[in-house]
Amino acid sequence: MTLSAKVFVRVHIRWMIRRDLAEVLEIERASSPDAWDELEFLDQLRRRNCIGMVADLHDQVAGYMIYELGKRELKVLRLVVDPRWRRKGVGAQMVAKLVGKLSHLRRSRIWVHVRESNLAAQLFLRSQRFRAVEIVRECYADTNEDAYVFCYALESLSDPSLRSNPLKRPVSQDCERENLPPWSSSSDPVEGDS
Repeated sequence: MTLSAKVFVRVHIRWMIRRDLAEVLEIERASSPDAWDELEFLDQLRRRNCIGMVADLHDQVAGYMIYELGKRELKVLRLVVDPRWRRKGVGAQMVAKLVGKLSHLRRSRIWVHVRESNLAAQLFLRSQRFRAVEIVRECYADTNEDAYVFCYALESLSDPSLRSNPLKRPVSQDCERENLPPWSSSSDPVEGDS
């Protein structure tokens, strides 16, 4: 019996542009039972505090994320990996990009909520050092399903080597109930894992 090595692909995380939208919509439909349509994507991306990024693999979209900038946190609205590229490190690289945007001086936490039935997303977030901090009862209008609220928070970074490598940064326990942001979206933002 031979053990196969995990395949890891290197992607380039860049800003989402209009011509990416067709591939993003295709991935969205293949990944989500409550897929956003083009108008929903455009409505979110037109907001001043919303950012769209894609994981570019040889000029193809392997995944994408939409996140909202808050005063003290980032809120993930969507983080989706193309089913063909799951479990190859694409999602982890997108999370690392988000973690790299955190700072103790400004935004120090990332928030995301996940359907109770989306075990793959829950396990993925846990592998990326997110903590489940709250259950929101009957969060999703389409199924009355509960949501788990996950948080990633920075610890103080006294070691300078940790500042340059976001994957080695320690995770804070600073994801307390009083720090939870209000949720405006009722969709499941994380589909697929890496």
